[in-house]
Amino acid sequence: MIQAVISGYGRMGHMVEAALARAGIPCVGKSEDIASFDPDLARESVCIDFTTPAAFRTHYKALARLFRAVVVGTTGWDDIRDEVVAEFERQGTPMVYASNFSVGVNVFSAAVDVAAKYLSRAGGYDAYVVEKHHIHKLDAPSGTAKSLAGVIRSHTGVEPPVASVRVGELAGTHTVGFEGKADRITLEHEAFSREGFAEGAVLAARMTEGLTGVHLFKDLFFKEEQR
Repeated sequence: MIQAVISGYGRMGHMVEAALARAGIPCVGKSEDIASFDPDLARESVCIDFTTPAAFRTHYKALARLFRAVVVGTTGWDDIRDEVVAEFERQGTPMVYASNFSVGVNVFSAAVDVAAKYLSRAGGYDAYVVEKHHIHKLDAPSGTAKSLAGVIRSHTGVEPPVASVRVGELAGTHTVGFEGKADRITLEHEAFSREGFAEGAVLAARMTEGLTGVHLFKDLFFKEEQR
């Protein structure tokens, strides 16, 4: 049976706590300063991190050193990904990370992958990404938008334009378009709330049992689906 600690107790932290309760997973601690967390309790716990890019950059070494496993939902640290992965591997601490833990978004990304693959073979289509989020989101473009752009680039060899909108309290909408001379294909995912992100993070925490290494959530999710 796993137990969890929440790093960052803002709106997402509260949703993760509720999702843990629904899953029957004990939440044994919540902290805004994870580096000072009880090391004995940390060694028996999975930490779920939804903080800020600055906080994660400050604390990722402590996360890798202290916890049995770590689930990272914080975005905005792509430029230090190699250093983060190396630290977790050096410490032997499993980590699961994602730009978006929503199961729906991960299936959406898989659909974009299929579309980009076949349309790039046909030729004549230009892709683009538009993401819309609430005004409190600190990074732009979103991590999910960057990931979607990467999926498209892997097939086309071209970096698609990405547009970001910050307005109101939108949970998050991502649109991918493929524009051709004769037609347009539009794929879209709209989050109604942030609950899907919390549910996916809790699912990732459950996946850390017996896990080794550093993994993208989508890789584990689709591997699990194939079983």
